[in-house]
Amino acid sequence: MWLHRALTPGWHTAVAAFSLALSLCSGCSKSTFVTPAPRTSAVQVVVKPDSVTVDTPVSQFVLLPSGYLRASLLREGKQFSLDSAAPAEESSDSMLDLASAKVTEANGKLGALGKRIQITGKRQPNLEEEFTLEVYDEFSNVALISSSYKNVAGHDQQLDTISLASRNLDASLADSRVSPYDMWSFHGASIRWGKDDVLPMAKKFSQKNLFGVPVETKGDLGRVGGGIPVVAFWTRSVGEAIGHVETLPLSLSIPVSTQPDGHVRASVQLSPTILKPGEIYSTPRVFVAVYSGDFYEPLSVWSKIVDREGLSRPANNNENYAISWGGWGYEEDVTPKQMVNTIPKLKELGIHWATLDDRWCDNYGDWQPRSDTFPGDSIQRMVKAFHDEGIKVQLWWLPLGVEDGRGKWESHKYIVSKVAQEHPDWLILDKEGKHARMTRDLAALCPAVPEVQAWYKKLTEKFIREWGFDGSKLDNIYTVPACYNPAHHHKSPQDSVNAMGEVYKTIFQTTRAIKPESVTQACPCGTPPSLAWLPFIDQAVTADPVGAVQVRRRTKMYKALLGPEAAVYGDHVELSSMTRVGNSWSEHGSDFASTIGTGGVVGTKFVMPTSDPKFKPVALTSDKEEHWKKWIGIYNQKMLSKGTFRNLYTYGYDAPEGYAIEKDGKMYYAFFSDSSKPWKGKIELRGLAPGIYHVADYGNGKDLGTIQAGGEKAPDLATEFKGHLLLEVSR
Repeated sequence: MWLHRALTPGWHTAVAAFSLALSLCSGCSKSTFVTPAPRTSAVQVVVKPDSVTVDTPVSQFVLLPSGYLRASLLREGKQFSLDSAAPAEESSDSMLDLASAKVTEANGKLGALGKRIQITGKRQPNLEEEFTLEVYDEFSNVALISSSYKNVAGHDQQLDTISLASRNLDASLADSRVSPYDMWSFHGASIRWGKDDVLPMAKKFSQKNLFGVPVETKGDLGRVGGGIPVVAFWTRSVGEAIGHVETLPLSLSIPVSTQPDGHVRASVQLSPTILKPGEIYSTPRVFVAVYSGDFYEPLSVWSKIVDREGLSRPANNNENYAISWGGWGYEEDVTPKQMVNTIPKLKELGIHWATLDDRWCDNYGDWQPRSDTFPGDSIQRMVKAFHDEGIKVQLWWLPLGVEDGRGKWESHKYIVSKVAQEHPDWLILDKEGKHARMTRDLAALCPAVPEVQAWYKKLTEKFIREWGFDGSKLDNIYTVPACYNPAHHHKSPQDSVNAMGEVYKTIFQTTRAIKPESVTQACPCGTPPSLAWLPFIDQAVTADPVGAVQVRRRTKMYKALLGPEAAVYGDHVELSSMTRVGNSWSEHGSDFASTIGTGGVVGTKFVMPTSDPKFKPVALTSDKEEHWKKWIGIYNQKMLSKGTFRNLYTYGYDAPEGYAIEKDGKMYYAFFSDSSKPWKGKIELRGLAPGIYHVADYGNGKDLGTIQAGGEKAPDLATEFKGHLLLEVSR
């Protein structure tokens, strides 16, 4: 079962710390304790038999007896909502006695002020329900929901599928000219390599959005999974999002579908279970958020909430923002000579990071060098050669996956790794007692086993201290299977999934302890990341984007999740333009602007000029070299990746597609359009304080004159461009 039947108390509440102010009475002979004046929550609750209304300065939530929670955004004296009437079938699951509502002060980790509402009810004939709704002043556009169910029958009771935070959305409530489904959406589930996670809703749409355990796919990767448990929807004026705010990668789903009437249905769904007499089942806390803007807003709020709950964002160091060259341009049979021969060109271009990529090892699991390409101590000598020239080096590897003699990856047929032979008791087993499979069809070591965590600490020390690498590129990183190995004595098969983050924490902290200016990167190839390991990296990566559009969307996603100054690697620029060739892709992109303009960190995987046709798309020809020099020079000069991302433009509704970075007292704007034809018109330069500003096209070195900001509307700039326009606006 995916969830313990009663979550630990720490999951739901934490007693807030209160302090008394000690003041010394002037002229008195003794000190006096004075209690500070109590602060009052701005959250107001009105209880009626047919509704419970929660008002905040920016939102309103109305709870119905069926458990449906209507959400509205309050702005400029108006109310905006996507919530249609609750579906008729909603009332069949449970019925809350709203008159029983008990309103108290909130007492969780999300602030000292807020309201907590507890309501009793019934679900099915023999299940008593206690429903909890919390709204905090510091997160006043978010409502937290949870329930517990007690079996009051004298026999086992089936608890059917639980749907929490159910939505019945209608975009025409915000704009009467559009269809109910005419809205944009973000889906945080890791479903399939290359699949868009930001997309417009369609008349016919259905997606399960599974989280936690691995997801079977038909693609080359076989199994993905994990994900960020958030699904969001937005229109030009208002948006809503749902998900869960627990700090563990729970296995659940957030299905989304368009109904025959055009409405969009979504909910957080938990699997059925059986309760024994007197047993209580507690759900995780889920949320409903209402907001203005696009997916950046709910992801940022979700991140701040789970940060308060203990899933802290990682801190960056200076090296996280450095350009990196990857040896994957030479693909799986790269040699030390090919790697070292790039050093002069890297120095010439201003690049001081390099990555030894996939297939340097003899097998996945033991992580020893291949004898045919990296014999003897050639890896250590290669690292020294880079270090002697002032270039740092990352090592590619894939934690937890091990070869057990079954399957293959591309041309590499799996053997039985030594670690699998010597420690079969470390492996994750499925329900049938067989080796469970993870990404690349590998067997998996169980991260909940202490000896496995110690094994990865030892491996990290070998790579960083003994071999001399300066960081790790952790690739094909999704999730691990549920574990049914009886030798591990798990409380739940979910324990393996929950413990995945402990291994990544070990790798990250061990690396930082040995080399503080290191880079630990994790790549959930072609999908959103997992909350399990997100806090244990210091450089996110757009993760095998299929084209420049995904580079921009994913950079924005990570800036929301990790903070507006987070280091986000735009991946190899060659991925910014791709063409299908059979079952593979030809990668031949050169769109540096999509990384630089959104505040990402530039990367490339060029190879030195060669007659081998296989490498032609990524070979650094003389023409390409001039282009690379120009854009790498711009990146190193502006370093917008260290600036503050400002979410001033709404994806899907503002045209052209816009981004803004604030740095060193200047604003940097990036606008993108379909590169096949020029874009002509006026663009708004938002976020400027009143005053006169100078505008420059820093991508083309052009002076565009001055503008004046002030008044109710942002200043316009009449322009024409093709593909992209990068602006620097300064006093």
